[in-house]
Amino acid sequence: MEGIIEALQSPVQGVPIKTVNSFINKIPSVFTGADLVAWLQAHLAIADPAEAVHFATLLASHGYLFPIEDHILAVKNDTTSLYRFQTRYFWPSNCWAPENTDYAVYLCKRTMQNKTRLELADYEAENLARLQKMFSRKWEFIFMQAEAQSKVDKKRDKQERKILDTQERAFWDVYRPPPGQLSTTELDIKKMYRLNHVFSMCSDPGERQEEASSLALLTTHLPALTTRRDRRTVKVSKCAETFVEFLRLYEEYDPLLCCLVGDPSPWVSDVWEREERGGCEAQPRRVQRWAFSGWELLRDPAGRDHFLAFLERELSPHPSPLTSCKILF
Repeated sequence: MEGIIEALQSPVQGVPIKTVNSFINKIPSVFTGADLVAWLQAHLAIADPAEAVHFATLLASHGYLFPIEDHILAVKNDTTSLYRFQTRYFWPSNCWAPENTDYAVYLCKRTMQNKTRLELADYEAENLARLQKMFSRKWEFIFMQAEAQSKVDKKRDKQERKILDTQERAFWDVYRPPPGQLSTTELDIKKMYRLNHVFSMCSDPGERQEEASSLALLTTHLPALTTRRDRRTVKVSKCAETFVEFLRLYEEYDPLLCCLVGDPSPWVSDVWEREERGGCEAQPRRVQRWAFSGWELLRDPAGRDHFLAFLERELSPHPSPLTSCKILF
């Protein structure tokens, strides 16, 4: 496609490019749809004019040329519709992937112009309102960018500024098309090339037989793969990290990991058991363990007593249900 565009732009054998005098001003660097269709028929040996129009529309839909009057990227076979070539900077081969912030800057810049030709269409105004709501936190930054670009554009020549405005608008017509228009950017050209390459390789009978055997093998493996997909697999490293965190949390309260001062036998848990059975006095060690979880609080007799006392004092004026809670605990 780009080779054809380069041939179309040839100053000797390309499509005739001219300046058209309109009612108010001049329109530079344009060509008619009839000239484009005639050139395609002559140089590409296309007999049917409808086929040439279809190919020219494909060139427009991919962003290599565009109409200067509307946002519909299509070509008409007449002498009144004017078209312009897109600059090489905006060609799809540059792998453009513009973000919504760039589109917001462009629409915001359009609102700063007082030209009728730069007024936003209805769908563009809706997109601008949605983007302003989406980027409300950094809208001031977007507005400053649009203002700076607008100041730079005003320093350019009038004719140059008009051409750049139409080229930028055509670029966004490709990557943010109007509602109902086909978006050619939704298709990955590299992926389509790989698929076509695979299909061409499989056209041989031997290749097709090998492809069928591979498909049958994958079909037999499908139930096992589906079963493995539904299972949850946890890495050993993640389990080890969880156990390490747990042991570090309970290290001070484990007789095998901690040695109490004055205890002759730290390998026996009688010290911790005596501490848990030793009345309902809330020692600092026990209070710290209550903070681990609610189960630690309820497992400790002192913790249950303090919790019930809190409920009797704060939440319920009737002690009878809480008495039953004591029995349950």
